[in-house]
This record gives sequence, C-alpha cells and structure tokens, in this order.
Amino acid sequence: MASVSYQIANLLEKMTSNDKDFRFMATNDLMTELQKDTINLDDDSEKKVVKMLLRLLEDKNGEVQNLAVKCLGPLVNKVRENQVESIVETLCTNMLSDKEQLRDISSIGLKTVISELPLGSNALAANVCKKITGKLSSAIEKQEDVSVQLEALDILADLLSRFGCLMIAFHSVLLDSLLPQLSSPRQAVRKRTIVALSHLVMSCNSQLYAKLINHLVSGLPVYSAYNLRRTHIQCITSICRQAGHRFGSQVHRTAPLIIEHAAEGDEELCENSLQALEAFVLKCPKEVTSHISCITRLCLKMMVHDPNYNYEGSESDGGEDESGMGDAMEDDDDGEGVDGADADSEEYSDDDDMSWKVRRAAAKCLESVIATRHESLSEFYKTVAPTLIARFRVEREENVKVDIFSAYIALLRNTRPAALASTLIDPSLPEPPLPEDSPLALLQEQVGSVVRGLLPVLRGRSVRARQEALLLLRELLAARPTALAPHVPKLVPALQYSLSDKNSSSNMKIDTLVFVQWVVSGPCGVALRPHAAQLLPPILACVKDPFYKITAEALRVMQALVKVIRPLNEPVDLSPELTAFTEPMYSCTMVRLCAADIDQEVKERAIATMGQLLCHLGDQLESELPVCLPIFLERLRNEITRLTTVKALTKVASSPLRIDLRPIMFEAVPILGSFLRKNQRALKLSTLILLDTLVKNYSTALNAELLNKVLVELPPLISESDLHIAQLTLGLMCSVCRTHPSAMADLHRTALPQVLALARSPLLQGAALNSMLELFQALVKTNLPGLSHHDLLKLLIEPVKKLGPHNALPHLHKQAFHSLAKCVSALTVETPHEALMVVQQFLQDVHSPASDAHHMFALLGIAEIGRHINLSPIGNLKKVLLASFSPPSEEVKSAASYALGSVAVGNLPEFLPFILNEIEYTPKRQYLLLHSLKEIISSQSCSPTGVEALRHFIPSIWKQLSGHCQCAEEGSRNVVSECLGKLCLLEPQVLLPLLQAFLNAPEPLTRTTAVTAIKFTISDQPQAIDPLLRECMGEFLGTLRDSDLGVRRVALVAFNSAAHNKPSLIRDLLDDILPLLYAETKVKKELIREVEMGPFKHTVDDGLDLRKAAFECMYTLLGSCLDRLNVFLFLQHVEVGLRDHYDIKMLTYLMVSRLAHLCPTIVLQRLEGLVEPLHVTCTTKVKANSVKQEYEKRDELKRYAMRATAALLQIPEADKNPHLMEFVTQIKAAPDLHPIFESILKDSSGTNVDPNSMDQS
Repeated sequence: MASVSYQIANLLEKMTSNDKDFRFMATNDLMTELQKDTINLDDDSEKKVVKMLLRLLEDKNGEVQNLAVKCLGPLVNKVRENQVESIVETLCTNMLSDKEQLRDISSIGLKTVISELPLGSNALAANVCKKITGKLSSAIEKQEDVSVQLEALDILADLLSRFGCLMIAFHSVLLDSLLPQLSSPRQAVRKRTIVALSHLVMSCNSQLYAKLINHLVSGLPVYSAYNLRRTHIQCITSICRQAGHRFGSQVHRTAPLIIEHAAEGDEELCENSLQALEAFVLKCPKEVTSHISCITRLCLKMMVHDPNYNYEGSESDGGEDESGMGDAMEDDDDGEGVDGADADSEEYSDDDDMSWKVRRAAAKCLESVIATRHESLSEFYKTVAPTLIARFRVEREENVKVDIFSAYIALLRNTRPAALASTLIDPSLPEPPLPEDSPLALLQEQVGSVVRGLLPVLRGRSVRARQEALLLLRELLAARPTALAPHVPKLVPALQYSLSDKNSSSNMKIDTLVFVQWVVSGPCGVALRPHAAQLLPPILACVKDPFYKITAEALRVMQALVKVIRPLNEPVDLSPELTAFTEPMYSCTMVRLCAADIDQEVKERAIATMGQLLCHLGDQLESELPVCLPIFLERLRNEITRLTTVKALTKVASSPLRIDLRPIMFEAVPILGSFLRKNQRALKLSTLILLDTLVKNYSTALNAELLNKVLVELPPLISESDLHIAQLTLGLMCSVCRTHPSAMADLHRTALPQVLALARSPLLQGAALNSMLELFQALVKTNLPGLSHHDLLKLLIEPVKKLGPHNALPHLHKQAFHSLAKCVSALTVETPHEALMVVQQFLQDVHSPASDAHHMFALLGIAEIGRHINLSPIGNLKKVLLASFSPPSEEVKSAASYALGSVAVGNLPEFLPFILNEIEYTPKRQYLLLHSLKEIISSQSCSPTGVEALRHFIPSIWKQLSGHCQCAEEGSRNVVSECLGKLCLLEPQVLLPLLQAFLNAPEPLTRTTAVTAIKFTISDQPQAIDPLLRECMGEFLGTLRDSDLGVRRVALVAFNSAAHNKPSLIRDLLDDILPLLYAETKVKKELIREVEMGPFKHTVDDGLDLRKAAFECMYTLLGSCLDRLNVFLFLQHVEVGLRDHYDIKMLTYLMVSRLAHLCPTIVLQRLEGLVEPLHVTCTTKVKANSVKQEYEKRDELKRYAMRATAALLQIPEADKNPHLMEFVTQIKAAPDLHPIFESILKDSSGTNVDPNSMDQS
C-alpha cells in the first residue's frame, strides 16, 4: 500500500510540472497504474488523484487533456462513491462553462464516466443520475447555446440507455424537457432529441409512454407543419426500433397516417414514412398484419419511382449506367434516418435528385415484409418478384440496386425450408413434379428472367453490385440446386470477365471463385464440364495471384473442377482441349506445393489439390510422379502439414487409376505407423484409413516386415474409450489378415487380448462390432497357430464359463453376451461343418444351465448361428426354445424370444408358420412370441433377398397381427404396432390402406394400435412409402379429434415423430393440426379426479400425459417447422405451460430459451408474460414438512427457470425491460440463487453450443 501511495504521489508531483511532456508522461503512467486490477488507493491518494485529473481537464495542452479524460474511465471503478459523485459534479459544472474547449472535454468526461459506471452498483448509479439529470434537463431547456444543448442531449441519451430504470423519478421532468425540442429549428437538435426519447421509452411508465405517443400522433395529420410531420415520423420510427414490444398497440393509430404521407409527392417525407413502415413490419409483425398488403403495394409503387430519368432506352443496353453510381453520404440536414446507418460513401452526380432514397427505402421495407411473412411466400413470387427482377436491369443507382438484390435474396432464403423439405426423397427415384403454385415451382419459372437481369450487372463496372449479384446466385443455388444448369453457358463469360478483369478487387475475385465452387460442387457441375476450358485460364491465373486468399480459393475451385472434368464414377474421356490443361494445372499447383514461405492455408490447399489431380489425372502425369511424390513424403514429415498430406495420399491411394506409389511406400509406411502414437485423434483416424487403403490396393508393394512396423502400434488403439478408432483398427487388421496372413502370426500374443477385452465391453455395437466380426472371420481362415476355430471359440466362451453358478451377472454386461454370441456365430459360419456340434453344445447348456448367465448366452449363441445356418435338422430345437419361455428370469425369456425369431430367419418356411400358430393358441406366451415375430420382420427387412423371402408370408402375418390389435396389455399392443408399421414399409401400396381402415374401427384399442404403427413407418431416411404417407398422414393425425384419450396421446407421439424425423410429411397439414395440438395443452378440469388412499386424498390428472406429449410436439416444431408457426399464438400456449405441472414447466423453460435464440424480437414483445411465471418459480418456497424429492424438484425447476432467464437476457435490448431487470436484481439479491445464476451466465457466454437442445430420440 505504501509503495503504491508513494508511486502515485510521485506521478502527481510530475503532473504539476511546467513541461507539457512531463505532464503527459505522468498522466500516461497513471492511466497504466489505474488499469491494473491489483491497485488499491487509500483515501488521501484518491482525493489527490481526482483533484489532479479534474485540474488537468483544464490543461493548455490538448494531448494532456485527452489523457486525463481517458483516466476517468478506470478511475471510476477504483475510487469510493463520494469521489465519483465529486467528479460528476465538477464535470457537470464545467459543461456549462463559457469556455468552449472546457465544455467539450467535460462532456467527453461525463460520457466516459457514464459508460464505465458499474451496472451492479445501483446506489452509486442512482446518485450519479440524480446529480446529472437536473443539470442536463436545464441545459436542454435553455436554447441560448446550441452546442451545450447538443452535448446535454448526447449525455442524456447515454444515461437513459444504461440507467433508464434508475431514473424513473426523473422521467416526467425529462419528457417535459425533450418534447419541445422536437420543434427546434435545428435538425441536429431534433435528431439528438429523438435518440434520447427512444431510450426513454424503454423504461418509462405507461402514462408517460401514452403522453409521448399522443404528442407524436398529434403532429401526423396532413395539416401539420411539414418539418413537424417529418420529425414526428422519424421519432416514431426510432421508438419502434428501440421498443417495438411496446409500440405494437399503437400501430393501428399510426400506420394509416404514415401510409398516407408515403403516398404524397414529397420524396423526403416519403422516405421517412417508408422507414417507419419498415420498423413496424420488423418490430410489430403481428399488429401490422392488416396493413401488409397496403404496404407491399406502396413499396412496389415507390421502388420504381424515378421521375428524373427516361427508361425507354434502358432495356436495349441492359440498363447499365454505371457512371452515375451515386453518393449516399448525407449531412445532418438531408432527412436521413435517425441512426445515420444508411450513409454511403460514393459520389452521386445529380445532387438535386433524391428519388433514389425513396426507391432504396421502398426496397428495404419490401425486404422486411418478405423476411417476416413466410406464409405469403407464393404470393410474393407472383406479385413482388417480377418487379424486383425488372429493376435488376434498369435501376441506375448502385445502392438501390444492392438493396433490391437483398430483397430478392430474402425471398430465396425463405424458400430454403421448402427446398430442404423437397430433398427428403429417395435420390435414386426421379424428381417428382413440383406443385403448381409452390414457391419452388414459381421460382423455377423465374430463373431465366433472374439470370437475364443479372448478366449486365455481372459484366458491369460496379464491384459492389457484382458481388451482391453473385450472392443472389449462390442463394438461388441453395434454394434450388439444379436451377442454373441450363444457364451455365450464359454465366461462364461473365465469370471469366470477373476473374480476369484487371480492375476487379481481391474481394470480387474471391466472391467469384466462391460462386464457381458452389456451381462446380453441386448438381450444376456437370453442365459446367463443356465450358471448363474457358474457366481454367483465369482460375490458373488466380492460383498464381500474390494474395494468399485468392490463391487458396482458386486451388479449392480447381480441386472441385478436376472431379467434374474427369469423374471417376463414370467413364468420361478427356477432350483434347481439356487434356492440354493437365500439365498447366499440375505445374501451377506444383509451384505452390514446393514453396516453403507461403501461408498455411495455401500450403494445405496445394497439397489437397495435388492429391486430387493425381487421383483423377494420375495416368497422364506418370512422368511427374518421381518429382511429386517425394514432396508428399517431405510434407508427411512436417508436423503442420502431415494431416492434410495423409488425406491427400488417401485420395491418391483409393483412385481406380492405381497410381504407382512404390517410390515412397517403404519410407511412408513407418512414418504412418509412428502417427498412430501421436496424441491427435484426427491424425490417427486419417492414418488408419490411409493404411487400410494401402493394404487393400497395394498389397503387392508391402511385405510382412514393413507391416509389422504398423501392427506393433495397433494394440493400444483397440479400446472402448474410442470406438471409431477401434473400428478402423480392427478393419486394418482384417485387411492385413486377408492380404498378408503371415504378418499376423503373433496376433494371439499381441493384439488378441485387447480384441477380446473389447468384445466384453458393454459399449461395443454398430460398425465397431461389425469390424470385429469380420476380423474373426478373417482370422479363422488364416489357419495360423493359436488362431484356429477351436482356439478362438474357447477364448470367446471362456469369460461366460468363468461366471459363478448364481443368477446375478456381476462380471459381464448384457450387451457383452450379445457381442460374444455374434463373434461365436461369425466363427461358426466360416466353418459350417462345426456348426451343428457347437449348437448341440449350446443346447446342452440350455437343458441344464449352470446359471441364468449360461442359459442366456447359450440361447444367444443358438440365435446368432441360426440366423445364418438352417438349424431345422435339430428335431427338438423348437421344444427346447419354447421351454426357455418359462424360467423366472426376464433376461432368459427375452433371449429365448430373440433366439426363436433369429432361428426362424435361417428357415422361414419351417419356423414362421410355427410361430404364428403359437401366437394364436398360446396366449400366455403371446408377448414373447410377438417379439420373435418382430425380430423376423426386422431382420428380413434389411436386405432385398430377405424382403423377397418374407413377402410370401406377409398376408398370414398381417392377418395374425390384425387379430391382436385389441390386446389388453399395452406392451403386446406396442409390439403389434411395430410389426404392422414395419410390414407397411415392405408393401406400402397394399398394406397402408389396410392400416388406414383400422382408424374406422369402433374399438379405441384398434385405433390406438393403428396410429402407433404409423410412427414406425417414419424414419429420417428417404423411403418408398413417403409419397403415400404424405397423402394419408392427415387422416392419421386427424385422430387428435378422437374422443379416446389413449388414441389422442399416441397421435401426438406419431406427430412428434414425423415433425422430428421427416417434417415434410406434416408441414402442409399444420394449419389444421396446430389448433388441435394447442387444444391439448390446456388443463381440463373434467380429467382431474380425486382418489382416496386410506385416510388421504390424492389428486390424479388423467390429462397430464396428453399435455406433456403436446408440449413435446411444440418443442420439436421449433426446430423443424418454425417458418410455419404463428409465434405469437405459440407463445401464448408456452405462457400457459409455464404455470403447469413440473414436467411441463421443464419443457416450457427449454422452449423459452430456444425461442429467445430463434425469435428474439417476438419474445421481447411478450417479455412481461414470460417473466412473471419465472419469477413465481424462483421465489416459491417448499413446505417445511416436504420430502427430499420435493426439494430436489424445486431446485431443478429453479435452475431451469434461471437458464431461461439467462437466455432472455441474451436478447438485444432485453436489459432495458424493467420487469426483466427487476427480476434479475431479485435473483442477484437472493444468496441461494445468485451463485447458480452467475454460473449459468458464465456458461451461456462461454460457449456457442445451443444449451437448450433436447434429446428427441
């Protein structure tokens, strides 16, 4: 402390020096000290520092003054409150001084102090506001010195922006001071007044808000003064932008008057009116709905408003008048919007022509209408799009043209969800015709006009317009990937021009290359193939460009273009024209590949491009391989480029051209082996893929000695900690087994223990398990010592044999039994002569099991072997398996059911009729037998041959299942539903109508089964049943009107499944379904009943499950069909859910968080309704005699409620809402809530991952 005081005293002494340099350096050193977190001033030092800095504000040297002002920022957080108040008092006094320089520097000082005042210190901030406000309001009212007035308005705006909620007592005084300034003769005063008023409305009460709005509306009628009308419209615009959630109720009063002003002849008034309408559309989308058609017509009219220009000759020359690219830069008196955000930089030749501002405002307003009205997309394509496209060619002002492009881009972006929905069809099938009036069909009709309109722009001189045109074309490809294919010949010369034009900027070239990449990589790439020779010269020139970003992008384009020029999946001969470019492409890539002193991005891109060139054109570059491949080897040794090189070599090695890699093989393989030890997962994965490719395609170039250098690194990689790496490792070992079995001689001592340990893992499944099965099949074929069928079988069965005789399964997880059984089956299938003997051994274990574990494993072993080998010769098999349905252990019963179904797969004619007969006549075993049947259907559905084998039995299976739709046991009904659904996938044309017929059954259970079955026909992959499902989904979901609760519940589950996995099935039905869905979110008193439990009465809500399912559907719709939702109506039901049962509250808190991220503007308007139930949750106390679970539930609810609150705080301008901020203040004041809330805020700000996602599987 003493040393700090001494140092500060020393600096203060230097600040009094006559030498300005001494004063400057001392002030600079003081600022450095104040910025340190560790500094702690005593009272005396504080007073001296404050006094000295305030004195330096009057210093004769401007640089010293500026530094002193900068010091005030960190100083505010280092001194006590009374010192801060002293600083503010002095600055306020100085601001009213006669000296202009002192006034200016004091104003800057006040702004600095206000910006640095800590938001959490309410007492300090309130005191500062109290001291400043009175002086500011008096300075504003005195119109003697305009500069003082302007500074006061600026400071007041800053103060209201940060601490509006703390100034509620002064709001009335401030409003009375500000309103007269709207009539000021000075434009600058009016503009700053508008800014201050827009911040005031964020926190003022309803009465003052109404007073302000009434004052503004009173100045709108046509008989009011012109400047007054303009100012009031600008103020309304600013208020709506800042506080749209409050302004919604005033739209009906203001919109008609503003539309009337926009239609008048005055251009500046029209521009301001259009800006106001744009704010209404963006900030009050619900309230402005009734005016949308009128606004759209007005915008279309004003977008072509150009009275000073004759367009008669424009069509012939494309409307290009680039010499007149205008200046949008405006001074304070030009009537531009309050925020000045629309100022531009180019010079416009005709200073008197303001019509372009009207057209620009109309285009922006139209863009806001398009962006917020998803439901009118088709109508916009019919009415708005033709006018926009017409203006592409004839619009002469660059800024307007760019905004017109932006409006059409908004149209294309809204079309994307429909485009995504249309892609969820089987790609092998021909593309179905688009519905006549669908957005995509209407877009397809306009593509030709769009391209014709953009071609003159792409060949024009305006770089900005060309860039925006390319962005529009990219968005067009995103909405309709095949749209530009017929127009590629017209676009190529324009692209060539953009790449080769000497006047093109770097950004222009990069944007052009990005667009070419989009075209080449998509379905339009094939159409570009005949024109590749035209594009290659400028692309090669870009590869040589000195700017690294252009080089990297050009290499990326060339990499994609090579795939199009010579695709490897179809026989395409290179034309002589393209063959001539092989050597130049190689040469320019080689230059970049060899260069050591280039940007990392270029290095990596050059390696990848060279790999692609060798992969597709390697047969024509054979003479260059001795030069090129050693460079790859060199890059492989470099830590920075090794991963990219491994990926490039994988492409080369997998090429069907079989490029000769022998020159580097013996050096590369040991290096690759060493990569498997590195602690870099991506490198391990890529290396394993490359080694596997080399072993498969270049086995003759490898030998056992070389492979051993790799195999020795593999055992540590076979682990459950990373199943993907384990899978690739097992795949590599399998490839080595098949090509170089001698290299695996020591496997039983080196890697086999790890393989067996992984086989016992509860995590082993999917691709890793399949790789293990292939490895065991490959091993048993090698006939190596210690790897025979008998040896491997013994090793696999041993872990089960070691289990004790008791029934518990302590050492092996249930999944391990399945994995080991599959491994046993894999071995046995490769040695079929051993199969019956192995099965007989398992049957003995089934007859007299040592434990449930032995019993279960024996059944699973029979199941997996019987799936591949016909076991019908074993006479007593059926009897033995059915006998295993009886033991008390559920695991054994389940295994027996699985075994019967799996064995039936091996011989359907023998076992399937038997199972169907048993289902009919043994009701006690019905549930397990149905599971056997489900296993048969699931297994056979996986392959075309399986489907054909099952097809003959489908009618009898369907008949049997139909008879069990009314099972009283829900578990059995669910299995029946799954079987019915999976059968429908096999023969949809025949069976789907039969399933539909069940909906008309009088029995509720039959209807429940039918609706549940439809859930199993929906998957996230394209299916042949999809077009049929789309036609009948409305009828299935119509069961939401059913009188039975159970039917409605399963209908909601099916709806949720469709919304999650295949939204295209339900998007067009939402208008009819959503009212039914919302109806199920309400608490229905008739479903609540009281149940007596001894002396106690317990309330049961039979509608709870239904409501929970409905809210789950709503959550899913946010992710898949947001563009089809009326978010205002959606939010009303979310607000109801916030007051519902515990489970539903948890769901709605997640929805609030997600909505805050997806629709912040709309949520901001409904903030009060959302905050109140969150407040209730966080402040409710648990009853004193409650059990522990109640406390845990309440704590969990509070955490979720605070997460939702944290998400609301992320919304821009939410921190200006008094209700939310009051709630946040209460949370921070509560000792039990504050630490949790701070932790949540820290987590939400520290990650970009959406924390509100929910598992929908």
